[in-house]
Amino acid sequence: MADPHFFYPIEIRYSDLDPQGHVNNARFLTYFEQARVNYLINLDLFSKNQSFLETGIIIAEAKVTFKAPVYFETEARIGVRVSRLGNKSFTMEYEMSDQAGKLYASGSTSIVTFDYRSHATIPVPPMWREKILSFESLESAG
Repeated sequence: MADPHFFYPIEIRYSDLDPQGHVNNARFLTYFEQARVNYLINLDLFSKNQSFLETGIIIAEAKVTFKAPVYFETEARIGVRVSRLGNKSFTMEYEMSDQAGKLYASGSTSIVTFDYRSHATIPVPPMWREKILSFESLESAG
């Protein structure tokens, strides 16, 4: 993944662990979700008081690649970036690492802009497009 411009700290809780003593694989998508929502908040595309039905996004695909086990109280963070911005969807990439740069997992989500009232896809709102392109220093959609 190219260098992300946004990082979100993740607290590894005891309840995140599986019987082997490391973070359960299913938790990684939750960590990515926390980072994704906070990325959107950071860009003023979502607010903490906003209904999730008003966000206008839906996950079409999620991928995780596991690199190393994560243990209780590891000081981890998720790097997030938008790598592709299309007409009705965009791709977000994630990397979970520690402060020293050890990579634990990477992944991506394909996100579709969505109108929950009509249950249909919609174009990425112009304000979203402008803010994402500017923040990510992307030259064009695609």
